[in-house]
Amino acid sequence: MRQWLRRIRGAIGMGFTWGAAWSGAGFVLAVLTRFRADAPFPLIFGALGFLAGVTFSVLLALTAGRRRLEQMSLPRFAGWGAVGGLLLSALFARAASLGPDDVLAIVPTFALACAACASGSLAVARRAGGRALPDGPGDVAEAGLTDGGKPKLRGPGH
Repeated sequence: MRQWLRRIRGAIGMGFTWGAAWSGAGFVLAVLTRFRADAPFPLIFGALGFLAGVTFSVLLALTAGRRRLEQMSLPRFAGWGAVGGLLLSALFARAASLGPDDVLAIVPTFALACAACASGSLAVARRAGGRALPDGPGDVAEAGLTDGGKPKLRGPGH
């Protein structure tokens, strides 16, 4: 049960992270095009980004199994992001009753955006993984402590 709660929390966190990124992209698009929509672009893009992040997390949970982030390749991660974008674009096109021309514009856009977000997510996660705190008292050496439990100080004159 704890494993499922952790995965759900991770999927929601990924959704919020992608939602923030997509919302920023919607803001930039709204400023550049000065197009007035019924709903603000940042809000629409943020909601779509949240759905894309959750969809990607579900795909990753189903396909990656128990692999760690260090074991996953960036191209594979981007590929699963693109697949998530294809799924999201299909759902969006169906829900919005888009025509064929609109679908041809939406599908590659969503796939590319999701692949970019997936790659960025892996890069950020790998970078943050190097700064993680030790898991327990057995990891004292990794925290930079000496056997006596005193921190190693490095400064002028040391």
